Amino acid sequence: MSVFIAEADRGLLERHGLADFDSLWDVQLDAVDEPNTGRGGWSSVFRLELEGSGYYLKRQSNYLTHTLHHPFGEPSFSREFRNISLYQKLGIPALHAVFYGEKKVNGERRAILMTRALDGWSDLDALLTQWGELPATQRLAILHACGQLARTLHKAGQVHGCFYPKHIFLKAKGGAYQAQLIDLEKTRKSIFGQRDRVKDIEPLLRRAPMWNEAEIRELLAAYLQAPGDSGLVDAWWQRLAKRGSHKRSGR
Repeated sequence: MSVFIAEADRGLLERHGLADFDSLWDVQLDAVDEPNTGRGGWSSVFRLELEGSGYYLKRQSNYLTHTLHHPFGEPSFSREFRNISLYQKLGIPALHAVFYGEKKVNGERRAILMTRALDGWSDLDALLTQWGELPATQRLAILHACGQLARTLHKAGQVHGCFYPKHIFLKAKGGAYQAQLIDLEKTRKSIFGQRDRVKDIEPLLRRAPMWNEAEIRELLAAYLQAPGDSGLVDAWWQRLAKRGSHKRSGR
């Protein structure tokens, strides 16, 4: 059995008797939503509060992902934990892992992934529901934060694979916003350059139909580090609009 514990959180877990796999597996908590039951097993998420700090404890059994590197499957949390560690190494803002472990019990493959809760942060999905009511300066700051997050991600040679509003978390800091990503299971290396990057960004725009062209250009200006009326932003706007049109028409 392999186990990872973040040093910053080890003392807290030890004080509560939760610094090992079995204790975290057995602790009684209420699930935050219905468990996923595909892939021949189950996966569930729980909220855990320890001394005023919030965590999400995710447990799964026989919930496996099959790839060329793992033809017999591996816990989906294993891939997500690797990507969390990779993002930290590459300096891409994302959620922090606190505990990761796997264990086989009578042929059952169990896995636990515990992360720090993003308390004080808001997902972009929630902000989009009130977009028209936000001050123009706040909307601009959010667009810039999203563009800069995408730039950091792609400059590190990664694509997220699910770059959706619900996976982008933001927190106001002064007149600006900080942004970070969650749900890293599908992230991968960028192989096809600009084509991959366009494919990564376009779903975000499709899921934010309240953004007008001027606002999308602001996001692209931050992403490309170029003026919003530049030829470079024009070219990206056209590529993204074309891909979005194809996706909406089902082509």
